[in-house]
Amino acid sequence: MSELPNHIGFIMDGNRRWARARGLPTFEGHRRGYDKMKEVGDWCIARGIRWMTVFAFSTENWNRSKEEVDYLMGLLHRGLTTELGEFDRRGIRLRVIGRRAGLPENVQRAAHEAEAHTAKNDKGTLCLAINYGGRAEIVDAARKVAESGIKPEDITEESFRGFLYAPDAPDPDLIIRTSGEQRTSGFLTYTGAYSELYFTIKHWPDFSEADLEEALSWYNERQRRFGK
Repeated sequence: MSELPNHIGFIMDGNRRWARARGLPTFEGHRRGYDKMKEVGDWCIARGIRWMTVFAFSTENWNRSKEEVDYLMGLLHRGLTTELGEFDRRGIRLRVIGRRAGLPENVQRAAHEAEAHTAKNDKGTLCLAINYGGRAEIVDAARKVAESGIKPEDITEESFRGFLYAPDAPDPDLIIRTSGEQRTSGFLTYTGAYSELYFTIKHWPDFSEADLEEALSWYNERQRRFGK
C-alpha cells in the first residue's frame, strides 16, 4: 500500500538557468516558476497531501541585483493580494514564514491580510518561506525562548519547536529540490532533520506532474528509520 507524505518541502531551484537556456530574461524564469508553484500546489492537493512548504526567497537572496529583488518582491506581493480567490477556490490556507520584519512594508501587510483571509480554508496549507533561512529561524527561536523566561532545564525539543516560525506545521516528510543541486541550503533546518531528500536535474519551471509522481514513488520505497 502506497504511503503519501503529509508534508512536502520544495526548493524551487533553476528559474534563472531555465530562462538563460532559452535566451529569455531572468524575470521570465521567475514568472514561470511562480506559475509552476501554483500547478504543483494543485497536484499535491489532488493527492491529499495536506502541507506544502516552498522556498520562495532566502535570507541570502538579498545579495542579488536590486532589479531582480524588486521584481521578486513585486511577484510575491501580487500573489499575496490578487490570488486570494484562487486560494479560496482550492481550499488552501496560506502561511508566510521567515523574517517578516525585513520585507517591504507592502509585502508584510499583504502577508498578514492573506493569512487572515485564508485562515479557515481546510483542504491544505501552503507555507511560503520568504526572507527565510534555517539558521536564522533557529536564532530567532532562541531569542524568543530567552525573552520568554523559560528556565534552561525546562527547554525541550518539543517546547523549542513552539518558538519556530510555524510551530504547528508537521515535520516535512519529503524535500524535493530541482535543478540538480544536492544540498538543502538551509531549508527547514530544524524540522527537516529526518526528511527524505529527493533531487532532480529538472529546472523548476520544467517540473511536471510525472516528476512529482516519480518523487512520490521513490519516497514510498524508502524505509524511514528516524535514527533507529
